[in-house]
Amino acid sequence: MEIIKHTLSHTVDLYRWSLSIADKRVEKWPLMDSPLPTLAISSSYLLFLWLGPKYMQGREPLQLRKTLILYNFSMLVLNFFIFKELFLAARAANYSYICQPVDYSDDPNEVRVAAALWWYFISKGVEYLDTVFFILRKKFSQISFLHVYHHCTMFTLWWIGIKWVAGGQSFFGAHMNAAIHVLMYLYYGLAAFGPKIQKYLWWKKYLTIIQMIQFHVTIGHTALSLYSDCPFPKWMHWCLIGYALTFIILFGNFYYQTYRRQPRRETTAKPGKALHNGAANGALSSSNGKTDEKPAESGRRKRKGRAKRD
Repeated sequence: MEIIKHTLSHTVDLYRWSLSIADKRVEKWPLMDSPLPTLAISSSYLLFLWLGPKYMQGREPLQLRKTLILYNFSMLVLNFFIFKELFLAARAANYSYICQPVDYSDDPNEVRVAAALWWYFISKGVEYLDTVFFILRKKFSQISFLHVYHHCTMFTLWWIGIKWVAGGQSFFGAHMNAAIHVLMYLYYGLAAFGPKIQKYLWWKKYLTIIQMIQFHVTIGHTALSLYSDCPFPKWMHWCLIGYALTFIILFGNFYYQTYRRQPRRETTAKPGKALHNGAANGALSSSNGKTDEKPAESGRRKRKGRAKRD
């Protein structure tokens, strides 16, 4: 029992010490005073992952086309704003892309960088809606381990980034990721318009390639920072390398399964019968499931039951 008390006391002391060295500029910003609101939001997200599909059982999927168009283009604008703010503020502050320590001063450019990174953190919380829309549209197959791991960890871990290192080297990854998300949400927004637009979205797989390149660049940039002995928390550098490696593995597996793996040959179908869920009645899907199914090409009439409109 004494060991447990000592461990708890040591943990509390360590937490209080860590708060004493946190970035004083952000401590009064929304969600930054304590990790509890962020943890509560992430826990609610995981709870909805469990309860949402149960609630949707026996209910028709929602179409939400207008909602998805508005959401995706809103996220495009938000990520472009983050990219623009980080680029202009870092340039005005003469940031180095090789090694940039955190400046905790109230310099306007440094505060601007910190504010842009805070918006980046907020955007990761808003992205939980990706999963909510999957569930409401009953696109359960899109909710993979990669999807949940990416969404849940990004929002939670970036709270740590904003709390202690809202500037310096932190700008590089967020700057690059925001630019990629502009392209991603452009794709999702266009795909939400339906089959008339989807046929022009041949570049989906290149988004996955760009994401994988991003993680390799992150590892290279972080390794260079370690090699040059950049005055940035070393433990964060090593954690970032490990985190990026998990994404390379997961995204690499997704790319292989989606674009490289040869599909199994279907057993010979009887003449005159369409293959169920095959190419004739396939669905164009995206990595976050924002697209809608193509109309059936066999001569059958559509079923009377239609998805609810928003």
